[in-house]
Amino acid sequence: MTYDGQTVPSIIANGAEIPQIGLGTWKLDGEVLHAAVQAAAEAGYRHFDTAPRYENEAALGQALKDSGLDRDGYFLTTKVWFTDLEPAALIASAEASLRRLGTDRVDLLLIHWPNPEIALEATIPALCEARRRGLTRHIGVSNFPPRLLEKAIALADAPLVADQCEYHPRLDQSELLGTCRKNGVAFVSYGPLGSGTLLADPVIGRIAGEKGRTPGQVILRWHLQQGVVAIPRSSNPGRIAQNIQITDFSLSDSEMAEISGLATPDGRIFNPGWVKSWD
Repeated sequence: MTYDGQTVPSIIANGAEIPQIGLGTWKLDGEVLHAAVQAAAEAGYRHFDTAPRYENEAALGQALKDSGLDRDGYFLTTKVWFTDLEPAALIASAEASLRRLGTDRVDLLLIHWPNPEIALEATIPALCEARRRGLTRHIGVSNFPPRLLEKAIALADAPLVADQCEYHPRLDQSELLGTCRKNGVAFVSYGPLGSGTLLADPVIGRIAGEKGRTPGQVILRWHLQQGVVAIPRSSNPGRIAQNIQITDFSLSDSEMAEISGLATPDGRIFNPGWVKSWD
């Protein structure tokens, strides 16, 4: 996709074309969200991510309408919260999301988190049913570790196109990346900048200085070169624009390896109490 002279690369995953840089909207709402969406649209973003849990679907839907973007010109993701994974509740959640967003379908519907108390054998067929009903063009999961992702794929009678998980240079996700690639599933990275904690890292700062780029741009370029989709969140119009201006420089193999080498055993930031295991 090309907008205002800027090429926005996409990942093709099991029939879905997903722009590699999107706007995450967690904790954004009201006028702040509206301004962020406007800035993103003007900068060339064509991928927007929300969830019922963010309590901003209605505000995002209105902001997208006000942006002037054609509905077929952007990729919209929402999710189903982990307490709503019984079949009837999942369908009801998806339908409610569409009403709040003011659209007749989303591009991608994800299971937000797995729920060990609700069997995937019930949830995955319901997710496929949401696709059959036209509530979403594509389906996927979020926060699924490798073996659970493999199980979800095996249970689905429609292709899963994405697994959205935390990923940044402090968190090694090489095993999950391998599982996604093997199955043609896009890896979508949330918290791609380590919730801002990596912006002051000296290694990234040195590389950014050598490239004449911001630390955030270097980290997002690191994602891009791995074939990962990243959805950074920001309410700052300047930062929003910077985050997508990453297609006119590259990182060398040694720079990529140096950034990947920042991973630590305790690098995970998002680890809620209901998660029993990341294995």
